[in-house]
Amino acid sequence: MAATNGILPLSAEERPTFWATFFGWGLDGFDYMMYALVLTAILGAFHLNDAEGGLLGTTTLILSALGGILAGTMADRMGRARTLALAVFIYSLFTALSGLATSYPEMLVFRGLEGLGFGGEWAVGAVLIAETVRGDVRGRVLGLVQGAWAFGWALAVIASLIILPNAGAIGWRVMFWIGLLPALLCIYVMRRVPEPPIWAKEKTRVERAASVSFFHIFSRKLLKRTVFAALLAVGAQSGYYAIFTWLPTYLKTDRHLSVVGSGGYLFVVIVGSFVGYVLSGMINDWIGRKLTFVFYAVFSGLIILVYTHFAISNGVMLVLSFPLGFFASGIFSGFGPFLAELYPTKARGAGQGFTYNFGRGVAGFAPALVGVLAVHYGLAGGISVFGPAAYVLCLIALIFLPETRGMALEQAA
Repeated sequence: MAATNGILPLSAEERPTFWATFFGWGLDGFDYMMYALVLTAILGAFHLNDAEGGLLGTTTLILSALGGILAGTMADRMGRARTLALAVFIYSLFTALSGLATSYPEMLVFRGLEGLGFGGEWAVGAVLIAETVRGDVRGRVLGLVQGAWAFGWALAVIASLIILPNAGAIGWRVMFWIGLLPALLCIYVMRRVPEPPIWAKEKTRVERAASVSFFHIFSRKLLKRTVFAALLAVGAQSGYYAIFTWLPTYLKTDRHLSVVGSGGYLFVVIVGSFVGYVLSGMINDWIGRKLTFVFYAVFSGLIILVYTHFAISNGVMLVLSFPLGFFASGIFSGFGPFLAELYPTKARGAGQGFTYNFGRGVAGFAPALVGVLAVHYGLAGGISVFGPAAYVLCLIALIFLPETRGMALEQAA
């Protein structure tokens, strides 16, 4: 299958899958980041305290881990494209229903169920595109797909700037109702996106249903990969949530920097994240999966130490927000190709869904652990101890995982 040249080295047959996963992940980011932007309004509408508001976010993350595991296993059994469409529909529906919530318990249920689709979309979409494109460009293409998160984040910010000041008390509800729009992507996926040939020819439907098991990823042959890939995901996501949950508060309260939370700050972080995603994909194909993870993990840890141990002005903070987004976000581009290459076809969805989302579930407790450390060592101490330690865990996990750059997926495991 001949591929085109340029930034999208894809054939005509591969492009529908690329755009489906690109927009699926981007709209996933739009729906998820929307919550952070309307949280203050939700707290006021339901008279909630910070702990209750935080529980809404934690519930979404924890159930997203379950959603990724379930969707990955379903994708191995019933197909990648169909499971992707289902995941997109679920997170779109329950995001919109969040806008109709009349009480805190209702909101808690809707946000939790939204998390099921949120976690499932990445798990299935990453497998779908990884199995569709060639090994020599898999990292670059997955980096572009990962970069869609930054577009979704930016779209959520723009929507909030337009809707919240003009829609009054129901502004936060309108934001959630817009979250139903990604459901239209389901129609495109079902009509235009084929199942990857490697999955379709693996076995007949009856044979696949009989042989596919979630527990295969814990077999003697795959257990080591599953354990250390999960630890890699725990480290990267714990570091990310520690940074983006507590760093703005630290810079505002301890350093008294007014630029944090401003439109300019968010813009630079989002641009840095997008560039980090895309370049990470290219670097993955250039120097390999493991070295790219090492590069991003080391500099993510260092940027935390710079923020917490050096005097920073508003101007310097604005400049540093670019490498913050670049390194802390860019590390995730490697997960799509790397996890796909660690597992055989019959267990790829389950393996990718479990390892990445196990990391997300454990990382959901990272902000709380930073808070505990802050009680004893101050907020700067808590962030500077926990954040770099999370990235050290990434480095330890990589020691026990194989390099897979350029691997044909038929050779995986």
